[in-house]
Formats: sequence, C-alpha cells, structure tokens
Amino acid sequence: MDNYGFHDGNICNMLESRHRPDVNHSLQMHSSLIRRLSQERELEGHQGCVNSIAWNSKGSLLISGSDDTRMNIWNYAGRKLLHSIDTGHSANIFCTKFVPETSDELVVAGAGDAEVRLFNLSRLSGRSPDDNSIAPSALYQCHTRRVKKLAVEVGNPNVVWSASEDGTLRQHDFREGASCPPAGSSHECRNILLDLRSGAKRSLADPPKQTLALRSCDISTSRPHLLLVGGSDAFARLYDRRMLPPLTSCRKRMSPPPCVNYFCPMHLSERGRSSLHLTHVTFSPNGDEVLLSYSGEHVYLMNVNHSGGTAVRYTIGDTSKLMTFAPTLNGLELQPLPSCVFKRQSHSKTNGSSMLEKCRKLVQIAEKSLEEGTCYFYGIEACNEVLDGHGRVIGPTLRHECLCIRAALLLKRKWKNDVHMAIRDCFNARRIDSSSFRALYYMSEALSRLGKHKEALEFSIAAQCSAPGNTEVAVLMEDIRKNLATAEAGKSSKDNDGATRSETRNGRALSLSDILYHSEANSEASHDGPGSDREDSDYDEELELDFETSVSGDEGRDVEPNILHGSLNLRIHRRGDSARDSSCTNGSCGSPSSSQNDRTPYQPETVIDMKQRYVGHCNVGTDIKQASFLGQRGDYVASGSDDGRWFIWEKQTGRLIKMLLGDEAVVNCIQCHPFDCVVATSGIDNTIKIWTPSASVPSIVAGGAAGPETSNVLEAMESNQRRLCHNREAILCSPFELLERFRMHEFTEGTLHPFECAQS
Repeated sequence: MDNYGFHDGNICNMLESRHRPDVNHSLQMHSSLIRRLSQERELEGHQGCVNSIAWNSKGSLLISGSDDTRMNIWNYAGRKLLHSIDTGHSANIFCTKFVPETSDELVVAGAGDAEVRLFNLSRLSGRSPDDNSIAPSALYQCHTRRVKKLAVEVGNPNVVWSASEDGTLRQHDFREGASCPPAGSSHECRNILLDLRSGAKRSLADPPKQTLALRSCDISTSRPHLLLVGGSDAFARLYDRRMLPPLTSCRKRMSPPPCVNYFCPMHLSERGRSSLHLTHVTFSPNGDEVLLSYSGEHVYLMNVNHSGGTAVRYTIGDTSKLMTFAPTLNGLELQPLPSCVFKRQSHSKTNGSSMLEKCRKLVQIAEKSLEEGTCYFYGIEACNEVLDGHGRVIGPTLRHECLCIRAALLLKRKWKNDVHMAIRDCFNARRIDSSSFRALYYMSEALSRLGKHKEALEFSIAAQCSAPGNTEVAVLMEDIRKNLATAEAGKSSKDNDGATRSETRNGRALSLSDILYHSEANSEASHDGPGSDREDSDYDEELELDFETSVSGDEGRDVEPNILHGSLNLRIHRRGDSARDSSCTNGSCGSPSSSQNDRTPYQPETVIDMKQRYVGHCNVGTDIKQASFLGQRGDYVASGSDDGRWFIWEKQTGRLIKMLLGDEAVVNCIQCHPFDCVVATSGIDNTIKIWTPSASVPSIVAGGAAGPETSNVLEAMESNQRRLCHNREAILCSPFELLERFRMHEFTEGTLHPFECAQS
C-alpha cells in the first residue's frame, strides 16, 4: 500500500500554488509531513497523569491539567513552563481551557471534586516563577459528580460550559456571579442547560430512563449554536442551543429536551449493553462531521446532516431488514450504507483509465491476500482505497467484486465488529446483484457467526440455488442446521433451568458472587454472538464497575511500568433503579418526564449512521481517551491507545498512516496545533510530548527520540484487538479477582478502597 499515494495531493505542486488561500491549510498536516512525525520534546512539570491539554487560539500557549491538581501554562516557542498553578482542587483535573477573547488571561479547570474554577493569570504578573499560588476568580460547586469536560465558544469571553457525570451540562456566565453555592444548599443557581438525568438509552428501542453520565461535549466553531454531547450510552446527541428551554436548577429532574440528531453506528444501537459508552465527541474543523470514540470499541465518523448533506439515517427495525433475506432489494426502504455515500473529492482532472487500472491492481492485491490467507489487514485497506477513495470512478462490476472480497477478508480477520462490516458489504453487493453467490454466501456465514442461524439458513439456501454444484455452501448449510438445532435445544433447556432458578432464588437477594459470576459468564461469550445481548437475561440486578486511573502527587511514581493506580466504585441496583436514584437530589425528588409516565408508546428516534471506521488502537482503560481531527482541514484522524501508542488515519479511507509510541502506559489526549504541523500528546506519564515532522525518513511507525520503532505494526494492532474482544471490566480485573480480594469483607456501594490493576 505504500506505493499508492494519499488523497491530499503532491506537496511540491501545492507549494508552487501556495498563493491560493486554502493551500496553507492543506499543507499544515500533509501526509508527507505526518509520515515524518517524531518526538521533538518532552515537557516536564507535572507530578501525576496529564489528563488534559489545550492550545490557545493563537497557538502560542499550551495549558495542561493533571492528577497533581496543578494547571500548567507552557510557552510554545521556547517549549518552556511559564506557570504551574496550584488550583485548590481536591481531586484529579480532567479538563482545562483558555477562555476566548481574554488575551489568554482567563483559564478554567474542571475536576473530579465536581468543581469548576476560573483563574486570572494577570494576577501572576510581577511574581517570581515559584510564586504561582492565586485564588480562583470564580468557583462553581453546583455539580454533584466529576466534571469531565469543558467547552467554550469562539468569540465569547463570558461563558463556559461544563459536562458532568451527574447528568447535567451547566452554563456558567461570569457576568452573573463569581461563585455558586455547593450542591445541597438551600439556594441553588439556575444554570442547567441540559438535564439528562433521565436521558440515557439502553438501546435504540428503549426510552431514555437512566442518568446519562456526561463524559464529553463540544461546541461547533463554525456554527456555535450547535452543541454535541456524549456519555454513558452509545448515542451522541446534537442540540441547537437556540431551541433549548430556559436554564433550570436541579430541584426537579426534567425530561430530556429533544435533540437535532442522534449519532450511533447501526450495529451498536440495539445491543443493550450497559458497558458501551462514549469517551470523546468532537466536531470537525468545518463543523460538517463529528467524531465519536467509544470505550471498548473503535472510532467512528459521521456526517452532521445539514441541509443538502449525505448522512445516512436509520431507525428501529432497519438492522433486521439488513439481515433478512429478500429475493430482490428494489423495494427495501433502508437507505444506502456509508460506503456508497462518502463525500469525495472530484476526480475530474485525473485520467480515468489510469485510475481504473490502479483500482483493478488494488482489487488483485486484495484477492491475493484472501487466496493466500495472509495480510488480511492490507487486503482490506486495498479495498477501502478502491471503495472509499475512488468510488465515483469504478463501475458497478468492480464495486461488486471489491465489496465481496472485503466482506470475505473481514470475516477472515475477525477483529471486533468486522462481521457487522461484512454484513454491510454483502448488503451493498446485493444492491448491485441480488442473486450474487458470493454476497449470499458471505452473508450467511456472517449471520451464522452472530448466532442468527435462521436468517443464515435462508441466505445459504439462496446461495445454493445460485450455485447448485458448489460444495462449500453445502457444508455451510449443514453446519448452520446443526447450530440451529443446538441453539433450539439450548433455549429449551434454559427455559427449564430459568424456572427452577426462579423458584430457588424466590425470597432471597442475589449475593455479590452470583452477580459477578453472571458478569463473568457474559464476558466470556463472543462479543459478536447472541451472548452480548441482554434482552433475555433473567437477572434483575446489574453490576456497574467504575474505574478511573489516578496518580496523585503524594503517591510518587515509584511503581512498575504498565500498572495503573485507580479506585473502583461498585454499584448494585435493580433495572430501572438508576432513574429513581438520580431523581432525588438535596432531599427533594423530581418526577420523571411526563412522556415516560403516560401511556403513549415510545417512538424511537431516527439516528445518523457511521460513514467511516478507524481501527487498530485500544480504548478500554480510561474514560478520557480522545479522538481528534488533525489540521485546519481535518483530513486526518488521531486517537490515543491503551498500549502507549497513538494512531493516525486518513479520514476519507480509514487507512492507517502513522503509529507512534507516546507513553509508557496509555495515551489519552491528542491536540493538534492551530496552524503548525505540531501535535501535543499526554497520558499516564507525568510529561507532555511534542511531535514535529523531524524524522529523516518517512515511515508508518516511529518511537520517541530513540528513532523508528522495531515492533511489527500488525502485531501491535492485533494485540489491541484481543483486548477489545473482552469487556472493560474483564480487562481491568476479573470478577473472580474481585471476590478473592474482598471475599472476607462486607462492603456497600462506594466503599471499596483503591487498588492496583495491571493492564493485560
């Protein structure tokens, strides 16, 4: 794949035409520069994990927040520490921002103590570098749980927004007061812009009930009225601030306001898995796209779907349509899937015949990879290049062939959710040729792997009718029939066991070991199989494990590498109790929304589907891992990873362009400089890394100052995929380890003490 160029053009030609106003934007993060990125400097000044980094609007300053509760200001030109402010926070700082249009004098921090603090750097003028203790200019204590993200509006020096795990997004206006009373006091400020304490959805079909613990938010720079939030479920939400109700207090829990758009990949929308949640959401530089990063999942790109946009919408039932056999697809109302609608650059100036020849060679590379059973990853990337990079050039015949090959490669590779991507490709191939043997065969294989044996059998019968003499499909049909018989027998046995278990459990509460054993059993089931669905569970209790890495200043750093210090919060509740639990605050209980209490059936919303997926990294260990657009054009996407690396992909095709070693344990934060080809990263280490295109030769991998990394790229990515195939709880520490550590102790909610969990 290295022989094939990227889609950002030849840099020499761009330099010759740099008088054009948009060329500088394209040059900032060009592929030829990205492939030379290496670590230039390591900024030292914190005594704990660096959880937040952000540039000022001019790119002259960098701000950072850490577990040491200090907020550092760095000079970009000299790579020097200017100020290290003792914020007074009593817990980890998770978010920091420069307030716009204040000459970079106002900075704000949010932390695990549920507080938001504003500081005026002008008060440090004339002091010695060691004298950095200043009182906050404003102190907001109205949140009840950790503040995970702050947002500011370009051009607005008076307001900052804070997103908290208490399910509220609050608007703090500096003009209305320099403080607000703590949560629980008799007088409460009215600053809740979004009340999502009954806003989380288990799946697309379920009405919002539980608290949506917010973990990320962003305000569009091109359309500042648009607000994007993500949290403890699978759905990101887009709101128009102009259409939201007036600010409220937390006295009464409000029904979630209607949003402009929901965002979620279709295959994640109906899982009903309580552990699936977002760690980061962000707008693209032009505001037309959003990027979603999931815990235990991949990074996904979606269109915002403004007027004239090409975003693909779906609703409840469309997933089943995708997996149900129909002799012809002409009447199917499900809209075209993302690989058909990706917005591409025009190829009017490109020789059509040479482009087609390039695509044919790429398809041959993919076919060879499938036949030889090697390098599935590069075969898939070759297909991505054809379908997502040159989809407007190729004809239906080549498109159909490439879709079928990619589906087969995805089924062979077996990375997380590859089977769902294969189903998409088979569906799109059948839109071209509804009787395609390969599309029918691979669809049958994919559905069988998901445990949908009845649907798989229908497709295998259709495949046999299409190619009666094919022996492979006959073998597949026999396997599916056996699996179907086994599944039906198992279901019958389970029904009988369930009745017995219900009698046995009648009148007694489940023990912790019962719940943990059930959790372990679920985690051992295949993620892509039916075991990952929760609809048929006969357990009413659910276990929530909340783990947060923490290295505070007084704990030092004399610990083994790849060991995360953290605290575990255990919470056991019955289904539906989380809504009631969050409704009572400060002694007064607000009623849920009227729409949840009336008899009107819940009508699921339409949701915007993915248009690109970025794979290779691992996001399970921390809840603050970012995915970011790089450059003013946002042509590249980057994400941190639990293996200490960070990854860069080409946005259009999902092609991996760079993998860099950025931390001894986990890379969480990635922030591109506003104008230069410079990236700042941070994570579990106490330092911030600055990356510039200073390597002598371009490559797909690079380590730190030591030079190119020697480990195999595929080996690193496959290791990450193995981690993703387990749920978040199983990776941090298995339930049986929990029982062993605490079996001699009685404990209640929130009373477990901190311990160490080694990353697997």
